[in-house]
Amino acid sequence: MDQRDLQWKKANRSQGTNNCVELGCDAQGNIVAVRDSKNADGPQLPFSRAAMMALVNGGYAAQ
Repeated sequence: MDQRDLQWKKANRSQGTNNCVELGCDAQGNIVAVRDSKNADGPQLPFSRAAMMALVNGGYAAQ
């Protein structure tokens, strides 16, 4: 997938700052990449849907 086709979303709680990451979603709404909001043209870290779910679930389990 060409990551230029992704729709990038930032957390609502970022309160207008650029100190966070953005999640790139494909046309079906699947999260497939992460990037630094301060460097939108910089590197992007691609994820499969399964890998992103494991990351999120692991974060919740650690709380």
